[in-house]
Amino acid sequence: MLIPYGGTAKAPIRPTSFCNIGSHFVAPKSGARRAFRSQMENGGLDSDGRTFRNAEEMWTEELGHADPHKKSLWYNKGINYWQGVEATVDGVLGGYGHVNAPDIKASEDFLNTILAERFLDARHLVALDCGSGIGRVTKNLLIRYFNEVDLLEPVSHFLESARVNLAPENLMVSELHKAANFYCVPLQEFTPDAERYDIIWVQWCIGHLADDDFIAFFKRAKLGLKPGGLFVLKENIARTGFVLDKEDKSITRSDSYFKELFNQCGLYIYKMKDQKEFPDELFAVKMYALTTEMPRQGNRSRPKRTTNRPAIIR
Repeated sequence: MLIPYGGTAKAPIRPTSFCNIGSHFVAPKSGARRAFRSQMENGGLDSDGRTFRNAEEMWTEELGHADPHKKSLWYNKGINYWQGVEATVDGVLGGYGHVNAPDIKASEDFLNTILAERFLDARHLVALDCGSGIGRVTKNLLIRYFNEVDLLEPVSHFLESARVNLAPENLMVSELHKAANFYCVPLQEFTPDAERYDIIWVQWCIGHLADDDFIAFFKRAKLGLKPGGLFVLKENIARTGFVLDKEDKSITRSDSYFKELFNQCGLYIYKMKDQKEFPDELFAVKMYALTTEMPRQGNRSRPKRTTNRPAIIR
């Protein structure tokens, strides 16, 4: 999928670029990506085809050594990119509006499994939609399952479109379900209210955060989960290493890269699943359900079975 910093997607595929779609960021399997696949085993590359030995080398070049000015430029460029994108499903999905249906279907199947296993009691459910864009995921999915959904989106014209799209007269849900709050704030600056959310949904936007801000965001956001609450992260996945999109300043990470960051955030994978039925030219997409609870360790030593073997009489 294509996922931007604040919940948007990227432009159509071009021979030398990557594309974001949906409420977030996606990239095509371009010739450059295939050509440098071997180099990505131990590092990554950018959308110009340049290779990096490792992520540290890339981040040092992009952000300097803890240089606040360079980091500000990184985030501003991402926001500026999305400010030039129209507030439509096709716009936020980077011209791939047709993936909306399979995206929502896969997300709904994943969410239903989580709700059945973790939220059987009929309580008042609240979700946060991070990188919400125009409210695509909230309108098509979250608002049907949660009594309240808050939207977090840094691109102002997307958020204004979401207000319209999620107005009661434009929804086909009961009055017990509503879009409650609209926050025009970037992920790296957002702190949720304590213990407000059952699910914090983060789709196609985390690629705009530098690693340190990724970790800081999840550590803050953990405080916003109710007891037993979960994160759902849905993102593009690089085959190995990472791919940097220089146009909108976003990074597509590999599965192993994500897992290392989850470890540094103090998060554990409760469940994960691959997205199906996307065009071949797009990156693979994976869904992770993440919990703050350490998995229980089962008793690895199996009790010995008693058998009916005859005893040996000595």
